[in-house]
Amino acid sequence: MSAFPEGFLWGGATAANQLEGGYQEGGRGLSIADALPGGKDRFKIVAQPDFDWTIDEDKYTYPNHMGIDFYHHYKEDIALFAEMGFKCYRFSIAWSRVYPNGDEAQPNEAGLKFYDAVIDECLAHHIEPVITISHYELPLNLATKYGGWKNRYLIEFYENFARTILTRYADKVKYWMTFNEINSAAHFPVMGQGLVPSTGANDKRNVFQAWHNQFVASAKAVKIAHNLKKGLRVGCMILYATSYSYDANPKNQLANLQDNQELNFFCSDVQVRGEYPAYTKRLLAKYGLTFDDLETNDGELALLKQYPVDYIGFSYYMSSAVETTGQVEDTVKGNLMGGVKNPFLEASDWGWQIDPTGLRIALNQLYDRYQKPLFVVENGLGAIDKPDKNFYVEDDYRIDYLKQHIQAMAGAIADGVDLMGYTPWGCIDLVSASTGEMSKRYGFIYVDLDDEGQGTLKRYRKKSFYWYKDVIENNGLEKKKPKEDTTKAPISLDLD
Repeated sequence: MSAFPEGFLWGGATAANQLEGGYQEGGRGLSIADALPGGKDRFKIVAQPDFDWTIDEDKYTYPNHMGIDFYHHYKEDIALFAEMGFKCYRFSIAWSRVYPNGDEAQPNEAGLKFYDAVIDECLAHHIEPVITISHYELPLNLATKYGGWKNRYLIEFYENFARTILTRYADKVKYWMTFNEINSAAHFPVMGQGLVPSTGANDKRNVFQAWHNQFVASAKAVKIAHNLKKGLRVGCMILYATSYSYDANPKNQLANLQDNQELNFFCSDVQVRGEYPAYTKRLLAKYGLTFDDLETNDGELALLKQYPVDYIGFSYYMSSAVETTGQVEDTVKGNLMGGVKNPFLEASDWGWQIDPTGLRIALNQLYDRYQKPLFVVENGLGAIDKPDKNFYVEDDYRIDYLKQHIQAMAGAIADGVDLMGYTPWGCIDLVSASTGEMSKRYGFIYVDLDDEGQGTLKRYRKKSFYWYKDVIENNGLEKKKPKEDTTKAPISLDLD
């Protein structure tokens, strides 16, 4: 018997800004992802005081403009997902394809028709769509004209967008998530909140105000969905990196607890429990703020309480260690989140510490805290793949990574955790969010495209493609036992 329940949602995950392309086709407007330069220095560039979202193609490349051209290849790609046996496919709807500037009164019908086609293609292959409403692709106009999510006008614009797509697809799409990795703004507010230094990213008041506005917008989306159709399920989505105290020093233990509250739990505490947690006062005081510094009202706080999310989606790639005494100098140079090196773990090519056991811990921590269904909607290994002359990739390193994390999920289910599904990140190679590279590959499907945008865009199955197909077919890592042949009469022995 499989460790995974019947109906477990095996699949894969992507985001519109990283794979769609067609960035000016079908009436689509620009998003903030379209203004992010490619390359390892993209976050250094956007962190400069004078960065103002200007697209300068003479100076930088912009790989998100083309992605992997899913816009023209979606039928082929979804057919490949179906070949693997996907039960679900997590993707996002580009806000700027539906509302090009984000603040229009009426949607762009051509953009909606594209998603009509994508959703129908999924359903034709018996693949359940799992849609993220906002995944690091805020319309650029909302960042430049309004200053991003610190502006309360965005609540209204998001509500309009959410109502449009929820209403249109209520009969076709059951599972939704409101914001991708909403808590990532604690590390980098540019993608989740559309904030850069020139618009106040370095002022924590703006980050917390943006979060509040997003909490309210999320609750409004839940309300719309629940009023539209019984059975629609709307989740939050957080970035979760299991955190350990480096040692038994009580100072490190306390620091780890407080880091967990701020980095892993704050946003989900509000979205799942429906109210700000008790430690909010201490957390705001850390940055010289009080709750009165934020613009809120009683009606909004009541809305949060009335419309919490139905489940918790989260990404899990790595864990971290907390050391505050200054006694440890050995660090890891993660391209997004560095920190103290955990001596018990190896790291990926991009400095992310690989920790499958940490996923089992994460699942237990989240379920113990909230007692709501969980959904691992991102997990994977970004690596440099080296295809042979036929573009076949022997990615045993990826298989090993995923196998260990699937084993960790099986362990958590045995612990009593209610786990809905698993959608590994970048089920097809796409543009990395953190570096804008194609060379940081996650997929089961190799896409012939390099960091300079050169290649045929042809798709090729990797070794992991066939391995994951087998995992889904067997509802986990365990092989199904062959069914007993009951068509043959039992053998009888004549003992006379």
